[in-house]
Amino acid sequence: MALIKEIKGVAPKFGEKCFLAENATVVGDVTMGDNCTVWFNAVVRGDVHSITIGNDTNIQDGAIIHCTYQKAKTVIGNKVSIAHNAIVHGCTIHDNVLVGMGAIIMDDAVIHSGAVIAAGAIILPGTVVEANSIYAGVPAKKVKDTGPEMLEVIQRTARNYPMYAEWYD
Repeated sequence: MALIKEIKGVAPKFGEKCFLAENATVVGDVTMGDNCTVWFNAVVRGDVHSITIGNDTNIQDGAIIHCTYQKAKTVIGNKVSIAHNAIVHGCTIHDNVLVGMGAIIMDDAVIHSGAVIAAGAIILPGTVVEANSIYAGVPAKKVKDTGPEMLEVIQRTARNYPMYAEWYD
């Protein structure tokens, strides 16, 4: 069973049909929508500020979602995929976004809808990622627009993770 922990009297809140892997950790001021999945060794730690996650969002193995004390909360929209070992910290991610494996998104960044953050990319504090664009590199810069195929990958990934979760019931 996942580690779900109350911090300073505030416990996480979950929508319907959420899947939490046995060694996932969700603590504190976390509000998660419906059909979300939090995978093995992932940590969603709302101990120093709030974390809000929309519907149909997946937080894959080893990912870390956190925030900054009294400064930067984390808001993640609907149909967002946070890939393996990514770090999402004190930022806003709008709907229909794919954050690649090992990517880092830092405080006060804003990732607009339809964006892809490439594997290993680092989004510096305060960066605004354009809608329907792909950002890559260290520090991350726009490399191109997302086309219809990439937008379908974003949708398919978000759609598949609740299905994968059913395999574990």
